[in-house]
Amino acid sequence: MLYHAYELQRSWMNSASALASIGAGMLSNPANPLAGFGMGPLAASALDVFSHATAHYGKPEFGIETVQIGGVAHPVVQSTVMKRPFGDLLRFRVEGAPADRPRLLIVAPMSGHYATLLRGTVERMLESAEVFITDWADAKMVPQGAGKFDLDDYIDYLIAFAEHVHAEAGGQRVHMMAVCQPSVPAFAATALLNLHKSPAAPATLTMMGGPIDTRECPTVVNNMAMQRPIAWFRQSVIATVPLKYPGAGRRVYPGFMQLSAFMSMNLSSHMMSHYEMFKHLTIGDEESAQATKDFYDEYRSVCDMTAEFYLQTVEEVFQKHSIPKGEFRHKGEIVDLTAITDTALLAIEGERDDISGLGQTRAALKLTPNLPEAKKRYYMAEGAGHYGIFNGSRWRTKVAPVVEEWIAAHAG
Repeated sequence: MLYHAYELQRSWMNSASALASIGAGMLSNPANPLAGFGMGPLAASALDVFSHATAHYGKPEFGIETVQIGGVAHPVVQSTVMKRPFGDLLRFRVEGAPADRPRLLIVAPMSGHYATLLRGTVERMLESAEVFITDWADAKMVPQGAGKFDLDDYIDYLIAFAEHVHAEAGGQRVHMMAVCQPSVPAFAATALLNLHKSPAAPATLTMMGGPIDTRECPTVVNNMAMQRPIAWFRQSVIATVPLKYPGAGRRVYPGFMQLSAFMSMNLSSHMMSHYEMFKHLTIGDEESAQATKDFYDEYRSVCDMTAEFYLQTVEEVFQKHSIPKGEFRHKGEIVDLTAITDTALLAIEGERDDISGLGQTRAALKLTPNLPEAKKRYYMAEGAGHYGIFNGSRWRTKVAPVVEEWIAAHAG
């Protein structure tokens, strides 16, 4: 009944949001004599905030049309180069850029948000590389006939995507960047590609805010995963997709559950953000208000994960700590991290990350004893929270240059 209750509540809130939007428009219309007097502006601003906070958001578009390189604007062409049931591979080609630029495969998280959460990451890296990104599907939109999708399948997808990028580049080595949750499967895929001496093994792997070893500086997210047995998660947060969606009958971890969890972690901050948006609207500062709206448009756009992927991730990554213990298996076979002898590793963490604590990503460097020290690097972004290491001004001016230098130094 969980999903049905949510759908019913969403229908009510959509109606309330629409009415609030109409009311805000009427109260702020220049033709309305109350628009600039008394409580009119305050009421319009309040209704605008309520309308935005309760609206339903679908899958956003990347919408990257140009990128500045050397002070010149170059058109960007987005295309889908591989289509799979549970995720596509997108390419962003910069017209007029050198053909020999590095090929960077960005692995987006499958954690309740769409790949467009990394719009700023893609846009910044397009200044120096041809960018590919995983575009994971909303599980409720995937028919049951497509089969299951678990952590093993995720790794297989990454290997297939890396092989495609390598082939498309005419044999040029691939660079891989994993943001947050996919650091674990990207790390495993890199180990397997190294083990089998695959030419598609990435020249570099950058892991950003990833839960490689959640025993290091555990956060609220880590503690929540450890406090309850996996059976609790299976019974309490897994729901069945309703009949109205193509994936009807599929068992999923709903995106609205993940969003609720993240919102509740920093509820006071989110409330203050909306209060600040209200203040900006009342004084006519539309630009500042729009910046907050744009962030929440993306943040509230959520999608479902398959139950098997979610449960396997919780159990293997957050409860059993299989990766740092050397017990992680891919289709029954132990993933040998000591096999990584060629791919250069860059671990990036945010000083104030409250999702993946300090040391959790850096642990990857300790787990690869056969990789030369010259091919390992650690970078901590001072003052950055979780999202600050891949979006915003710190990302653009502090973190991205480190990634670019690392890629250039190990172009191979």
